[in-house]
Amino acid sequence: MEKTRVAIVGMGTVGTGVAKLLLDHGDRLARHAGRVLWLEKATVRDLKKNRSIQLPKGVLTDDLNSVLQDPNIEVVAHLVGGIEPARTIMLQLLDAGKDVVTANKALLAEHGEELFDRARALGRTIAFEASVGGGIPIIANISQCFSANQIRSLRGILNGTSNYIITQMEEQGEDYADAVRHAQELGYAEADPTMDVDGSDAAQKLAILAHLAFGVRVKWREIHRRGLEAFQLADLRYASELGYRIKLIATAHLHEETGQLELHVSPTLIRKGRPLAEVRGAYNAILVVGDAVGDMFFHGKGAGQMPTASAVVADMIDTAAGRTDITFRRLELWSDRESKIEILPYEHSKGRYYMRFHVADEPGVLSQITGILGKHQVSIASIIQHEPEPEQTTGSSSDESRDGREGSPLTVPLVIMTHQATESAAMAANTEIRNLASVRDEAVYLRVSEGDKA
Repeated sequence: MEKTRVAIVGMGTVGTGVAKLLLDHGDRLARHAGRVLWLEKATVRDLKKNRSIQLPKGVLTDDLNSVLQDPNIEVVAHLVGGIEPARTIMLQLLDAGKDVVTANKALLAEHGEELFDRARALGRTIAFEASVGGGIPIIANISQCFSANQIRSLRGILNGTSNYIITQMEEQGEDYADAVRHAQELGYAEADPTMDVDGSDAAQKLAILAHLAFGVRVKWREIHRRGLEAFQLADLRYASELGYRIKLIATAHLHEETGQLELHVSPTLIRKGRPLAEVRGAYNAILVVGDAVGDMFFHGKGAGQMPTASAVVADMIDTAAGRTDITFRRLELWSDRESKIEILPYEHSKGRYYMRFHVADEPGVLSQITGILGKHQVSIASIIQHEPEPEQTTGSSSDESRDGREGSPLTVPLVIMTHQATESAAMAANTEIRNLASVRDEAVYLRVSEGDKA
C-alpha cells in the first residue's frame, strides 16, 4: 500500500493523541485512507520535555525546517495554539506545498480569509473539523451533509469548560471560584480561564459555524457575548425552581420574515428535559435545524486529547485520500463570494427574559418595578417573591439580616419572568430598575429559550 508521509507541528496534548492514533492504529487508518499515513516528523519547541509517548527514532525534532524543506511530507497536522506564531507557521506550511489540518479555532476566526486565500492561490487545502466541538463531526455535517438544506438555526453549548463550571455550581452547590479551580485541576480550564468563561471561545466557534451554515463573514469580536459573570449561584437555584437550567448558549438564528441573522453568546434559561438543558460536565452539544431535515442534535466531548485527536486524524485521512481537495474547492470558504444575509443588530433581537432583583421589603416597590417594565413595553409572565429568611424576621439588627446600612429595611429577592420583548427594551428597563433606591446590589437579567425542542 502506498504511503502518505505526514508530520505533526506541536506535540502538546492533542498532538500526542494524534501521534498515538497514527502509530498504534496504522492498519485501521490505512483501510479508511486507502494508503498508509506514515509519521515522518513531529516538531516541538523543547526536545528535553518529558512526553507520554515514545516516538520512533528520528521523528521528534525542534527544527521546523525539517518539515518545510522535505518534499515528501504532504500533510501536516498544525496543532499550535493562539494567533502567533501559529499564523506564521501555517503560512509557511502552505508556502512549502503542504496540505494543512488544524484545530486552532482562534486562528481561523481571526485570519480565516487570509489563510484560505493563500491556500487557494497555492493549490493547497486546510481542513479544520477539530476546531469546533472536539470529537463532534459538526464541520463536515454542516458543510456537506446538510448541503440540501437551508439551515434555519444553530444553537449550542460550544465550550465544555464553562459547562463543567455551571454543572459543578448547580449539582454540587459550589461557588464560582471553587468550580473554576476544580476545572483547572482537571485540565479543563487554563490558568487564565477568561476566554472560556466570558464567552469569547464560544463566539470564535460560532463565527466559524455561521460562516459555514450561512456564508456570512463576521468578526467574532463583533458577536455580542456575555459570560458566566452575568449570573450567580442563586440564579441557578431560582431557575431550577421555575423548571429551567442555565446554560451558556451560542445562537445563530435566521429570521425568515426579514432574512437577517441573529448571532450571540448568552447565558440562557433552557427548560428541563430538553436536550441542551441536560448536557452535563465538559461536554458540547449543538442543535441544528434545517428546512428539509428538521432538528438534528449532536452531543459529545468537545475537548480532551483523544476526542480532538480523532477529528484531526479523520481530516488527515480525508486529505490523504483526496476528499478534502474536492470539498475545499467547492465550498469556497472565506472567499470573495458575498452573502446576502445581514446581521441583525443585537439590540433588535427579541426573546423572553429572566430578571432578578434584591429589593427593599416595603410597600410600593413592586408597583415601581412593574411600572418601569410597562413603560418599556416589557410584559410580565410571572413573579416570584420569597419571604425574608427566618433570621430576618426576628428583629435582629446584624449586618447579615439587613442590606448593610444602619436602619435600612429588610430585603427580599424578586424574580420576574417576562413575555417576549426586544433586547433594547429589556436592557433599558433593567437599567432603570437597578437604579431605584429600593433595589440593592446588582440586578441580573438573562435570556430564556423559547425553542420547543432546544
